[in-house]
This record gives sequence, C-alpha cells and structure tokens, in this order.
Amino acid sequence: MRLYEYPEKVGMWERKINAYAQQKVEFGAQGVADKVAEIEALIAEKIAELDALPDDAELARREPDDLPSILALRPEGRRRLWTSLPDDFRERLEGSWLGRCAGCTLGSIVEGWTVERMEDWAAYLGDEYPLVDYWSVAEQPHMKKYQTSLREDFTPAKMDGVPTDDDLNYTLLGMMIMEEYGLDFSTDQLGEAWIKYLPFAFTAEGIALDNLRKGVPPMQAAERDNPFLNWIGADIRSDPWAYAAPGYPEKAAEIAYRDAYVSHRRNGIYAAMFFSAAISAAFAVDNTVEALEIGLEEIPADCTLARETRWALDMAPQIGDYRDAADAIAERYTVMGGAHAINNTVLTVWGLTVGGDDYSKVIGETVAMGKDNDCTAATAGSIWGAVYGKSAIPKHWYKNFNNRVHTFLYHQTPFAIDDTIDRFVALAEKAHAQ
Repeated sequence: MRLYEYPEKVGMWERKINAYAQQKVEFGAQGVADKVAEIEALIAEKIAELDALPDDAELARREPDDLPSILALRPEGRRRLWTSLPDDFRERLEGSWLGRCAGCTLGSIVEGWTVERMEDWAAYLGDEYPLVDYWSVAEQPHMKKYQTSLREDFTPAKMDGVPTDDDLNYTLLGMMIMEEYGLDFSTDQLGEAWIKYLPFAFTAEGIALDNLRKGVPPMQAAERDNPFLNWIGADIRSDPWAYAAPGYPEKAAEIAYRDAYVSHRRNGIYAAMFFSAAISAAFAVDNTVEALEIGLEEIPADCTLARETRWALDMAPQIGDYRDAADAIAERYTVMGGAHAINNTVLTVWGLTVGGDDYSKVIGETVAMGKDNDCTAATAGSIWGAVYGKSAIPKHWYKNFNNRVHTFLYHQTPFAIDDTIDRFVALAEKAHAQ
C-alpha cells in the first residue's frame, strides 16, 4: 500500500523555458527577457496558491509543531534510563562516533546513487558487494566534496583522517553550540551559531541559513519559501544531542527539537527527536531494535513518522537484503524525495535489522539500499556503535582516521577524535548533573 498518492511530477518546465528563450534570442526575437520575467511571476503566483491550499485539519492536530503539544501526544515511555554515566560509556561513545564516521564515509561518494548504479560500479571495480570495506576507487577522484576533501580521500589508499561531510560537521557544530551556550541553548542562539560557523547548507538548512542571513528570526527561518520541511536535514543533526544526553532519551529529544525548529516542521522535527532519543537509548540497551522502540516513545504516537517507523519494524522480517528494501521503498513511497525524512528513516531501520550484530553488514547493506545513503548509514552506524561499543567495530573501518575529522566549518581546523570524545563526555556529565 502506498503512503501518499502524489500527483504526477511536473515536467522539466524550467529547462524547457530556458531552451525556448535562448532559441528565440538566437532567432532575433524581441521582448524575450520581458516574457521570461512574466512567466517567472506567474509561476511564483501559482506556487504561492499551491502553498496556500488548506492542510488536513485532523492530520495537523496529530502533527503539531510546538513542543508542549508534541509531548502531550507521546505514548507512555522510558524517559530517563540513567542518572549518572556508567563505566562503559566512553567505550560506547567512541563506538557511536566512529560508527557514524565510518558509515557516513562509506556512503558519501555514492550519496543518492541508485541501487543499480552502485551495483554496476562495484562490479566494474571488483569490490565485494554489499561493501565490507570502503570503495576501492572513487568515481571522479579529483573532484572535491564540500570544497574540502577530494573524492579519492574516501578510499582506503588515500584516506588520512575522516573526510569532510555535512552530516559529520553538524555533529561537531552541535557540540560547539552546547559548549558555547549550554545544553539549554535557545533556537535563537543556535541561529547565531549557524551564521558564525556554517558557510553553506542544503535543502531545508540552506533555505533556513539564507533566511537567517537576511535577518529572519531563527524561530521563523524554516517558514519562508521552504518545501523541504519534512526532509532529512534535522535528523542528520541528531547525534550530538544524544551524545550529550546519553541514557536520557527525553532530554536528547527535547534538545533536538530546539535545533530542528530552525529548519523543519512536523515530521522533519519528529525524525530528529526520534533519532536523538534512539541514539540516547542505545547507550543503555543491548540491541538496536529496543533503542528504536524507545525513540518512538518521544514523538507523537500517531504522526506519520511514527506510523511508518512501526510499519518498518513490522515489515523487517520480510526484508532480507538491500534489494528487498529498495523494492519495498519504491512501492510504498513512489516519487517521495530521495532526501525525505520518512523513507530514509525506514531504510535506517532496515539497515539495522538486516545487519543485526554485524557492523560491516549494517553499513554495507544500508548504503546499498540507496536514497540518502550517507545519512542513513551514518545514523545506523551511530546507533549500532552506541549499543556494541568501539571494540565491536572491525578496525579497518577506522584505522585510517588517524585521530582527526576534517571540517568545512568556519574558523575550525580538523577535530581530534579523542578530544571530541572528551568534550562530549564533559557535556554528558553536565546533563546528568541537572
């Protein structure tokens, strides 16, 4: 059964308009620029009319944006599992951060690729597939990602530190925000930090950052010209809040809410709260599915994200590998955006259930499932690492990290992994002292 009956995709109107306009200029026509401006104004008018269509009132009631209403719609839950940090927390935290870094790095240079394209590339290279180590060769190895790391830096032969990726930069930025403003930072303070440290962003974050730079208050930055409110961007920022509030899923979800609100609404916010709570819980349980179940206790019980996550857990016994996952996603979500929060949450769940207690299988299968696969593999790796700890991750996944994570954040040099762990431990001690 499909979740949504989307309309047919609008044709490539922008490309077609440009092609016609250029052709008319080449044929010597007059008034082309005026006509293009008229078309653009008409399109803007129709987009505004589309955005103004009334939302379903009952669904909106089940999916509020304000925190008190969200909390009121949660099911019964295990809000706090720890009141102090246990002896094995550092081992688990190292596992979670390294697990996130490795999963992200594995998926980054094939981010958004189709299942078939990845299969073909692996076959061409002769790499075992699904992958059990990093890609042996990067396509377009000389090109840079995020203006910083070469694509070949994501391969074992060239890797020297964790290459730059926005998913990992947000984890580091979250740490810096909590250090600068405290664990109870406001969304307004977070907006200040984005302007100070974040040079660029994408989809919902890109729109929010642009709005912030134009002077839009952080509490309204998500609401102007943003068709990505339900996309994945806030949930890829989930980890630092969980690292700072381990074993305390309610607190982790509440911090995630204050972060997510700057760029997302509804299911985009819930995905961030869900994964923050799940990662927080993962530090205190002995299997990943239990962590996911606890995560669901921190979001509205009848929101779309919660219902689809429960569906994914129910379907998990029927999902044997990445092909099953990709087929099920294509059937249920049709043309849903490849960086949407809902379909990627489902894939993260299945990556964990297919992989079980085998870290390499978890991130290898998750990347192979496609969609926003550096994000999904990073989150799956983070949850898995928090449950099993650093010692359970095969060393080849982090042997070339060399104690540093590269970054594109303003004013920052590469972060030392051991120092980052120390800083998150200090934040976690503060959280549990409250």
